[in-house]
Amino acid sequence: MNSTTVRHGIAAYRLRFSGSGGEYFRVWIVNLLLSIVTLGLYTPWARRRTARYFYDHTMIAGSPLEFTAPLRKMVVSFILFVLLYLAYKIAAETGQETMVLVFIVGAALLAPYIWGSAMRFRLASTRWRGLQLHFAASWKDVYVASWPIFLMAAMWVGINYGLDALAADLPTPTASTSRGTPVPAWPTVSPTMWGLIAIGLALSVLCIIRVEFNYKSLLVLRAGIGKQHGRWKPVYSDFVRIWGATIVVFLGGVALILALAAGSVYTVQSMFSTARGPAMFLLIFIIVIVAILALVLASAPARAYREARMFKLIWSNVGLSQIARFKCDLRHWPFVRLRIKNTLLTFLTLGFYRPFARVSEYRMKSDSVTLHVKGGLDQLVGELVRQQDGLGDALADVAGLDIVG
Repeated sequence: MNSTTVRHGIAAYRLRFSGSGGEYFRVWIVNLLLSIVTLGLYTPWARRRTARYFYDHTMIAGSPLEFTAPLRKMVVSFILFVLLYLAYKIAAETGQETMVLVFIVGAALLAPYIWGSAMRFRLASTRWRGLQLHFAASWKDVYVASWPIFLMAAMWVGINYGLDALAADLPTPTASTSRGTPVPAWPTVSPTMWGLIAIGLALSVLCIIRVEFNYKSLLVLRAGIGKQHGRWKPVYSDFVRIWGATIVVFLGGVALILALAAGSVYTVQSMFSTARGPAMFLLIFIIVIVAILALVLASAPARAYREARMFKLIWSNVGLSQIARFKCDLRHWPFVRLRIKNTLLTFLTLGFYRPFARVSEYRMKSDSVTLHVKGGLDQLVGELVRQQDGLGDALADVAGLDIVG
């Protein structure tokens, strides 16, 4: 049954993902091969096929989502991005520092516009039961929500000047060669300079958290169907707590990896203390591979933990006006264990397990969400269709850049 419970006039519909790793593997391998053959030019088509697969297999109250993005706009936006990136690389490789600075400043100023355009495109390309979503935020709303980005940039400009001023008061460090010739040494960093850098890093993290909160809340509050708009309940402190817990998980993962690495190095050193030639080369190769894997594993639990906590926070506290709301029962530690398993299997299969990993993680998240609707669903859908009045199609025609897929 689609409706899991009906209580006090509120029907609950569990989301379901009907796809499989084997099915998506066929989509993924074709996308990969064609992208390689075309030197990346197939990317827009690949992103569209991927988005359509996941949308078509995401069932809400028995009906799938639809991805209706026009391919032409995806191709044009991709070509525009490639041309701008090539222009930046040419400027950087040829030493045109002024042009590089112009590109960097321009990218910072355009970042909010790109995000807003992408959200318009994503929502205008999403349909369910004939209902089309829209993103009604003005450009003023988007740029006001982006104030932490500009504050962080201004802050680091000020910190850079402060470090230069503090460094001017320090003696120039020198070192001597074996013949007594003085040569420049590493610059001295005073405790005050270290403190200034630490303050900058801490404030930068808070700014990053704030811009994430601003963007997610703006996306929900300004998204809607017909005349109904989103409802948002989380507060900034909720995001700060999740980020703080994520840092603790990350440090715990690093400590565990370092402890295992120290034990492994000691064991290997004892076993291969007399290794020479090919044996030593093989040993070094294994150590490098293990070190790379350890770096990935050290951050994977923290990233999965934050992703799961944030997903549950948002999908348990958003809704559509006063007529519908979502609840989520995703458990973060099982998701962390799934991510670690997927990371290891992806590494061991040289990347070929990636489509299976993506499907399993997507299924765990989507199947944890329940839609609660006040009144009958068919009556609600009919009312929302009448409220659209062609607005969805009009927004689709003026959709901006693409980051779907």
